[in-house]
Amino acid sequence: MMSRFDAAARMLGISDEMYDILKVPARQVIVGLPVTMDNGSIRVFEGYRVIHSNILGPSKGGIRLDPGVHLDEVRALAAWMTWKCAVVDIPYGGAKGGIACNPREMSAGEIERLIRQYTVAMLDVFGPDRDIPAPDMGTGPREMAWIVDEYSKAKGMTVNNVVTGKPLVLGGSLGRTEATGRGVTVAALAAMDKMRMNPYRTTAAIQGFGNVGSFAAELLHERGVTVVAVSDISGGYYNASGIDITAAVTYRNANKGTLDGFSGAEKITNEELLSLAVDVLVPAAKEDVITDDNAGSIQAKMIVEGANGPTSASADEIINSKGILVVPDILANAGGVTVSYFEWVQNRIGYKWTLDRINRRADRVMKDAFDRVFETSQKYQVPMRLAAYIVAIDKVASTYKFRGGY
Repeated sequence: MMSRFDAAARMLGISDEMYDILKVPARQVIVGLPVTMDNGSIRVFEGYRVIHSNILGPSKGGIRLDPGVHLDEVRALAAWMTWKCAVVDIPYGGAKGGIACNPREMSAGEIERLIRQYTVAMLDVFGPDRDIPAPDMGTGPREMAWIVDEYSKAKGMTVNNVVTGKPLVLGGSLGRTEATGRGVTVAALAAMDKMRMNPYRTTAAIQGFGNVGSFAAELLHERGVTVVAVSDISGGYYNASGIDITAAVTYRNANKGTLDGFSGAEKITNEELLSLAVDVLVPAAKEDVITDDNAGSIQAKMIVEGANGPTSASADEIINSKGILVVPDILANAGGVTVSYFEWVQNRIGYKWTLDRINRRADRVMKDAFDRVFETSQKYQVPMRLAAYIVAIDKVASTYKFRGGY
């Protein structure tokens, strides 16, 4: 995150003082969370919440449950959220939260007690006008409902806009589940238009077939793109004639969430998927899958980053030298936070929008953001990733200057 931030800051020529303000998180909270386990023992988990910036509005960011969660990771993700919100022109700052635990080895009751303890520890941090959590790795609508309940009990009234990504019956928004994958699709189609690529003559490979990757695959397929490869933790699946995405989704849903054993394609490795001769590559799994070790073998004309940080900073130069257009993560996967913002707005006005209205508005936000970043890349003659950071950093730095708060 910092290497890209540094490059954009130099291009903008921001002052040393502003650099320091934007670099250092506004608030970092570390808490110990004692939880009674099912066997009666008490375990203490470490939880984090980092607010990188709240100059544009309340901070926004997910909560992840993962054994590898640590403060530096949460700091980086919080900063990415700041830039992501700024790129799509949403009035939020960036935040991120995490608890170091393995939810796959915990019962639903243990996870509930952990989430409620975390909420109590963050009562002076969370708030619909201060800091608004959302789901992330290892969390979903269920966990958001527990946060709403615990926070509401503390406040003596129902406060459903303290989080986004809630169940629909608790004030969640239509379109939120597929929002990130839909945003990836809108960004990909906008990039195809700039490169004069006909979707009906375009091939794509999608690494990761979870929430983001599977919805992106379905929507790209609907727009005429031939998705020739998909993958998940079980490996990659390739069909030169195009994978039946509906069949793949149906199989995954009936097979404990994995494509393992899917017969509609030839089995390949995740690494082989990355180097396929396709027009569009969508890494939608995890961070650092494209590195300086494999970047040279990528044959795609375009990379649209569905995951956070799928391309390491060391691979950027190689990718750029090959003339590959990269739609960066802070732009491409911002559809999720866009519809999260819509959920928050609907909660505040007490009125639900239709799915059609949500999709139309989200598509417009993503298309406008893409156009801003593309124009900036042309103006500064820099890759799209650097242009996205320039757009975001300039917006946040300008807001600091206008507010004059330092």
